Amino acid sequence: MKRIVCFGEALIDFLAQAPASPAAPRAFLQFAGGAPANVAVAAARLGATVDFVGMLGADMFGDFLLASLDQAGVGTGYVKRTAAANTALAFVALDAQGERSFSFYRPPAADLLFRAQHFHDACFTDAGILHLCSNSLTDGALAAVTLEAIERAQAAGALVSFDMNLRPSLWPAEVDPLARLWRVLEQADLVKLARNELDYLASAAGSEAAVIERLWQGRTRWLIVTDGARRLHWHTRTRRGGMDGFAVQAVDTTAAGDAFVGGLLAWLALRDIATAEFDAFLRTATTMDQALRQAAAAGAFAVTRPGAFAAMPAPADIAPFLEISA
Repeated sequence: MKRIVCFGEALIDFLAQAPASPAAPRAFLQFAGGAPANVAVAAARLGATVDFVGMLGADMFGDFLLASLDQAGVGTGYVKRTAAANTALAFVALDAQGERSFSFYRPPAADLLFRAQHFHDACFTDAGILHLCSNSLTDGALAAVTLEAIERAQAAGALVSFDMNLRPSLWPAEVDPLARLWRVLEQADLVKLARNELDYLASAAGSEAAVIERLWQGRTRWLIVTDGARRLHWHTRTRRGGMDGFAVQAVDTTAAGDAFVGGLLAWLALRDIATAEFDAFLRTATTMDQALRQAAAAGAFAVTRPGAFAAMPAPADIAPFLEISA
């Protein structure tokens, strides 16, 4: 089995709760979250071997996140702790359809303090997949560390997965995200974008076709574009297609995309698909379809539960979805 390494932030999602009465004060419930950490938990719950790499604060929230990762079966041997900054927080409000909006308390935050010297060589030596998100690009120093992680993973023969997961409010006002985003997009073998993220890139590039062509000029070999509950679309260098998702009643969409990616990466890892095997995988429509269906099933299940780590499915949870699509 190929080992997955997820690098970046783990944070606390404080999820707004419905008040018991109109006069009751607004309350928030603590959940473990953070996009790459969510992917790690999703993949581990589905049977993959996963390590999370990042920095947590030496505080009660860092303790909670470390325990939550351990409980989910995610390896934490490469997690670092610091007293120089607190663990990041995100306050999450949901509308009637379960769509979320965020208020982040970052920076400062512990995850931003991870540096190249904190990597352990053994982290990359037998890694099959490295997964990243854009929140590790918002700070210049951490962006350089992210690029080093990619370089080390590629040297080890690992597949690089990038879910843009763009959160504009996390970026400094004086920084244009595009340059940093494209440095990673051009190095990723597998790119997952939400529809609004593709639109964002296309507005700068001139068209969606220009974005896709630029990806093909780099290392990218598979682009997946999700659009909430609507049909997803995928592109390779020679083919393209789509897939309908699963109809569910959404409760909390906070970790839908992370569950999708975790389900996808778990499918690849359990079948020993890394860089060397990726092109052959992409030439086989049946296996691509199976991987995407597991990803879609994981994402569909996750939105029916509150929270991020707490919403990630086990194999038995997605089995009914896969039986429907068989």
